[in-house]
Amino acid sequence: MRTTGDLLRTERERRRLTVHQVAEATKIKGDHIRAIEADDWGAFSALVYVRGFVKTYARHLRLDDAAIAAQLDQELEGRDDFADAPGSRTLRQGPLDWVMMKLALLRWQVLFPLALGIVLILAAWWAWSAWQRRPAPAAAPIPTHRLYQPRSGPGTGTLPLPPVTNTPARGSGR
Repeated sequence: MRTTGDLLRTERERRRLTVHQVAEATKIKGDHIRAIEADDWGAFSALVYVRGFVKTYARHLRLDDAAIAAQLDQELEGRDDFADAPGSRTLRQGPLDWVMMKLALLRWQVLFPLALGIVLILAAWWAWSAWQRRPAPAAAPIPTHRLYQPRSGPGTGTLPLPPVTNTPARGSGR
């Protein structure tokens, strides 16, 4: 039976692609592609990288990536290479992990504009209702010292004029 690496290498050569071309197209390092083709799984730090790179490589070659991944799992079934990897242990999950996982599932592209719209509507409603509840302005006192007020008292009502006499005015030249 052909190994996963051998199968991928044969398909790459059949398509006349170089390792460099595959590395450019898949964004996988050329050293990792050579390690996959040589079935050198020790070149990878964790099993998750092996599976991801093999699936990406198979998709690029237009092979059935699920079948290739299943074949890879059969090949790696009894190996202990990745058992002591730091990321392979199961971590205890707390309530914060559960909350963060639920938040990651939300569609923020829809929820954020919706929440922003609701906040703006509530703020406008609050401002309008506060404006409606404001106290009525008190009537401003009219300053009386600036308005004309007639004097009250004796002799008011006429302008002061000099007394009238029948004597001719002086200084007339006749």
